[in-house]
Amino acid sequence: MHVPGLIERKRDGGALAADEIRELVRAYTDGDLPDYQMSALAMAVFFRGMTLEETTALTGAMQHSGRVLDWPADAPPRVDKHSTGGIGDKTSLVLAPLLACDGLWVPMISGRGLGITGGTLDKLESIPGFRTRLGLEEIHSVIQATGCVMVGQTEDLCPADRKLYALRDVTATVPSIPLITASILSKKLAEGLNRLVLDVKFGSGAFMAGETAARDLADSLVAVGRALGVDARFRLNPMNEPTGESAGNALEVAECVRCLQGGGPPDLEELVLDLACEVSDSPRALHAARLRNGEAWQRFQAMVTAQGGDVAALERITAIHAAPVILDLPAPASGMLRRLDAGIIGRALVALGAGRARATDTIDPAVGVDRVVKTGMSVQAGEPLLRIHARTEGAAQEALASLRTAVTME
Repeated sequence: MHVPGLIERKRDGGALAADEIRELVRAYTDGDLPDYQMSALAMAVFFRGMTLEETTALTGAMQHSGRVLDWPADAPPRVDKHSTGGIGDKTSLVLAPLLACDGLWVPMISGRGLGITGGTLDKLESIPGFRTRLGLEEIHSVIQATGCVMVGQTEDLCPADRKLYALRDVTATVPSIPLITASILSKKLAEGLNRLVLDVKFGSGAFMAGETAARDLADSLVAVGRALGVDARFRLNPMNEPTGESAGNALEVAECVRCLQGGGPPDLEELVLDLACEVSDSPRALHAARLRNGEAWQRFQAMVTAQGGDVAALERITAIHAAPVILDLPAPASGMLRRLDAGIIGRALVALGAGRARATDTIDPAVGVDRVVKTGMSVQAGEPLLRIHARTEGAAQEALASLRTAVTME
């Protein structure tokens, strides 16, 4: 394999063959291809793109760069969801146990927050004792017992993606639809899925700001997923305001507990039901009933127990992680709330310590915002639009100043 020739071909707009892509991924994973050559190739892909066949080959090669989850021939259908991220995006914690109630297996491999978008693993780790690092044998054991498991990427699952993403992050090649597609799907398909729903966000609090770009990504994800044998579907969802009524790790767990007990915010429940119906054959009314009759809540508790978490802590999670300073953001005038910008809220959350500016930053599970008023609602001047949970008075005041710029009334 003459790597400079392959880089040159892609640089000039040509296509790479599937076997060439597989060999490039193998060599890079094994350390036989240096970072500088893979960086050059990634930049060529960034500018020239990839065909569907190339993206499919890249995704499959990354998927099989390590171990994949194998399931018995008589196992139930395996389903999962991937979200492109947002503010207060907590649907996984409700959706996984809800789908498990349907007799499906949900082997959910999730990620941590980076930048303004929150991470499922960070939310789960606010539950005392909850373990997100499980070996493959334990993943199988938990899912056979409970129908769902929520873990982080193991060392031997998709090592090519872990290595390539770190390289893209420092070479300005992250926002490439073929490379994003391969990164997302290689991890999800390594779960051994039959069905996958993709919750693709757009708006001020999303990775993709515009709806057109979000649709392009969704189309790519679905086409490649189906080419690799998975029934992939997508839903486009705006992310201009937080999902639900809270954003921040323990605060979001508390909101998910309420939703699993049938008392969650309407927009959160509607989104969960929308996603459930994409990968389940059961009617929407049955999923909704399981959120009200305790079935989904019991399934979530079983999963928490199986992964070492303290179930008794779930209904007092905000007391366990209580921020010392709580401050209201008052409405500046009477009228209808026209805008409560998710992107500004996300940046305020990072400053409070609920998110990460760098991968090595430590998360504070107690901080965040809750009691978020939804756009379109009428409020009186001085009424709280949300509550800020902060570690110090200074941090609370800084968040308050920032969040005032997120508000538009009419």
